[in-house]
Amino acid sequence: RDASDNCITVCNMENFDPMGIHTGESVVVAPSQTLSDDEYNKLREVAIKVIRHFGIVGEANIQYALDPKSKTFRIIEVNPRLSRSSALASKATGYPLAYIAAKIALGHDLVSLRNLVTRSTTACFEPSLDYCVVKVPRWDIDKFPTVEKQLGTQMKS
Repeated sequence: RDASDNCITVCNMENFDPMGIHTGESVVVAPSQTLSDDEYNKLREVAIKVIRHFGIVGEANIQYALDPKSKTFRIIEVNPRLSRSSALASKATGYPLAYIAAKIALGHDLVSLRNLVTRSTTACFEPSLDYCVVKVPRWDIDKFPTVEKQLGTQMKS
């Protein structure tokens, strides 16, 4: 979202592992593979409302928990910053999140910035869902013999 209230969503991702496993240690798939169009669009719509409600200018990400049976969801956290997920989102979509976030911080808006990939569109567009990326975490736990090896809510990788 920029200071002129132009707001887009760049990438959605899905954690393969259930809640209780830190997202940094979960297998991640982008874009989400199990969401219906209705679920995807509902979470996208909520994300934009949340970012606007908090007045976040720049890059942010939101983690949800969605019950596939009841379709109810909860927001787990809102990160008003670039994160580890941002690098994966940029690689998956080709959208230069860090560059655009820096330009927004300097006062530029999404409409005036050029897309560095296409060089013909503005940065105020949502990438198409024509990709599939899987991130598999790496654990070098053997380097730390006293570390508990069972995965949980605390990141260990």
